[in-house]
Amino acid sequence: MTAHPDRRARTHIGVPVTAIETSTYTIPTDTPESDGTLEWDSTTIVVVHARGGDTSGLGYTYSHSSIAALVHDVLEPCVIGRDAMDVETCFVAMMQAVRNLGRQGLAATAISAVDAALWDLKARVLAIPVVALLGGVRPGVTAYGSGGFTSYSADELRQQLEGWIAAGLPAVKMKVGRDPAADPGRVHVAREAIGRDAQLFVDANGAYDRKVALQCASAFDAEGVRWFEEPVSSDDLEGLRAIRNRAPAGMEVAAGEYGYEVQYFRRMAEAGAVDVLQADATRCGGLSGFLRAAAIADAWGMPMSAHTAPSLHAHLGCAVARVRNVEYFYDHARIEQFLFDGALTPEDGMLRPDRSRAGFGLELKRADAERFAV
Repeated sequence: MTAHPDRRARTHIGVPVTAIETSTYTIPTDTPESDGTLEWDSTTIVVVHARGGDTSGLGYTYSHSSIAALVHDVLEPCVIGRDAMDVETCFVAMMQAVRNLGRQGLAATAISAVDAALWDLKARVLAIPVVALLGGVRPGVTAYGSGGFTSYSADELRQQLEGWIAAGLPAVKMKVGRDPAADPGRVHVAREAIGRDAQLFVDANGAYDRKVALQCASAFDAEGVRWFEEPVSSDDLEGLRAIRNRAPAGMEVAAGEYGYEVQYFRRMAEAGAVDVLQADATRCGGLSGFLRAAAIADAWGMPMSAHTAPSLHAHLGCAVARVRNVEYFYDHARIEQFLFDGALTPEDGMLRPDRSRAGFGLELKRADAERFAV
C-alpha cells in the first residue's frame, strides 16, 4: 500500500502575512446630523494595513476606536504567518477567535476591517484590482445619494438632494422618523427638489412602530417613494414582513445593514421580511462576510444593496450579480475623499472601480489624516 503524504505538509506559504497595523481617525461632521433614532457630530474610521513581503493591503470599518485593541490583541495573532492567498483560512480563524467575546457588534467590525485588508493585500500581490480578483460581472454599479438628515432644514435638504441629481445620480435617500408628523412635508420638499423623474428613497432607521409606518407608507406613496428602508426595527422581522405585505404596490422594503453574520441574513430571508437585502462589508465580516450574505440572496432570489462605504463596496457591487446599487452615503464619501487617494466618486450615476490600480486602489493620505488621528 502506498503511503500518502500529509496534505498539510504540502501546503506552500507563498506570501506570509507579517504584520497587521491599525490607525484610527475621528472626523467631525460639517454640521450636526441625526436620523430617526440617533444624533452624531463625528464619525470614526479604523484603518487596517495587512503586510506581506513588500506589499501592504488596506481595509477599514466605521466603528469605535476600541476595536484597534481587539485587532491587535485577538485578531492579529490569528493571521500572522498565514498565507496571504488564503483569506478564507484567515477569516475562519478570526471568527473562531472571537467566539467567547461575541461575534456580533464590535468584534464583527474589527474582523471586517482585517478581512478587507487581506483581500486588498491578495489583490495587490497579484497586481490586479479587487473586482478582478472576485470576478467582475459589470463594469460599474449604480450609486444613489444618501443623506437628507433629519437635522437639516428644508433649504439644506433641498440643496443636498438637488446637488446629487445635478451630479447625475438617478436616486436619492433621505432620513425620516424623528418627527413622524413632519415627515410627509419633508418628503414633499424632497420630491419638489429632485423632480418627478428621479427616484426617492426614505430611511426610518427603525424609528416607527408598525401602524405609524403603514400610515407613512401611504403618505410617502403620494410622493412616489419607491424604497422604504427599516420602517420598523430590523429586530422586528414580523413587523417588517407586515409592512412589506401591506405597503403600496411598487414600494419596496429594504433592511439588513445591521447584519453581523450570515445567520442574520438567513433569518431575514426566511421570514420574508424584505424585498431588498442590504449588507455592509464594514460590519458583516468584510468581503468574506458579504459574499456569504450574497449566497443567501442568491438562494432566496433577492436583490441586494451595498450599505455605505462606497469606495470599498464599488468592487463588490461590480462582482456580485444580485447587487442592485451602492449607497453613496454623504459622511463616508466625504471621509473617504479626505483620507484616501483613489477614493471613488460617481460618474454618470455609476461607481466604477479603477482597474488600473491594484486592490481597492486606495492609499491612506497619512499627512492629511494625521490631524484626525485618535
